[in-house]
Amino acid sequence: MLADASVVAKRNLIKIKRVPDLLVFTTLSPIMFVLLFAYVFGGAIDPAGGGAGYREFLMAGIFAQTVIFGATNTGAGLAEDVKKGIIERFRSLPMSSSAVLTGRTLSDVVNNLIVLVVMSLTGLLVGWRIHTSVGEALAGFAVLIVFAYAFSWVMAFVGLLVPSPEVVNNASFIVIFPVTFLANTFVPLNSLPGPLRVFAEWNPVSAVTAAARTLFGNDGAIPASASASDAWPLQHPVLYVLIWSVVIVAVFAPLASRQYRRAASR
Repeated sequence: MLADASVVAKRNLIKIKRVPDLLVFTTLSPIMFVLLFAYVFGGAIDPAGGGAGYREFLMAGIFAQTVIFGATNTGAGLAEDVKKGIIERFRSLPMSSSAVLTGRTLSDVVNNLIVLVVMSLTGLLVGWRIHTSVGEALAGFAVLIVFAYAFSWVMAFVGLLVPSPEVVNNASFIVIFPVTFLANTFVPLNSLPGPLRVFAEWNPVSAVTAAARTLFGNDGAIPASASASDAWPLQHPVLYVLIWSVVIVAVFAPLASRQYRRAASR
C-alpha cells in the first residue's frame, strides 16, 4: 500500500511542477494576508509598538489559516479526478484502494510545507522572529502540518461527496473562513464578546495557533492579558490539537475510503 501511495503522491506533485500556477496562487494568498494584516491592522491593534508586536502575534494565525485552507486542495483534486474519470482508471489498476487517498493527502503535506517556507520568509521580512530553539520551532511547524494533514481527510471525504471542484471550493470557504476568524488567529481573545469567546477558546484552530505561538516564542508579542484564557484547550494546546487530529483521521479516513468506493462505481 505504501508503494502505491508514494506513486500517487508523486503523480500529484508532478502535476504541481507542470502547472506551477497552482502553487503560485496558493502561495500569493497568504503572502497578501501577511502584508495586509501586518501593515493595515497592526498599528491599530498595537499602536504603542507601531504594529511590531502584532506582526509576531499574527504569523502563527496566518500559518494556521493557510495550512487549513491548503487542505482544500485535497478535496478539489479528488473531485476533479472523479469528474474526469481518473478514479475509475485507478480502480482498474492492481493497487490498494486506500493508496489513492493516502497519496493525495501526503502530496498536499508537501505543498503545505512549501507554502510554510515561503510564508516564513515573508514573515521575517515584516519583522516576525522565532525566539525559541530550533527543536521547538520545528515542533511548531509539525503541529501545523499534523492538523492540516488530519483536516485533509475531511476535505477528501467532501471532495468525493460533491459533484465538482467548484462546489468543494465554495463549500469549504463558507465553513473554513468563519472558523479560522472566530479564533485567536488575528485578534486577541479579549476582543471577542462572551459567546464568541467561548467558541474561540474551544475552537481547535485557536489551539493550533496557540501551540505555534508558544513553540515559536511569540506568545508574549502582545500583552498577556489580551490573549490569556483559563480554558483547558488553550492551557494544553498541543495535546488538544493531537486529540482533534486523531479523532478527525479516525472518523473521516474510513468515511472517505467508503465514499471512494462509491464514487468510483458511479
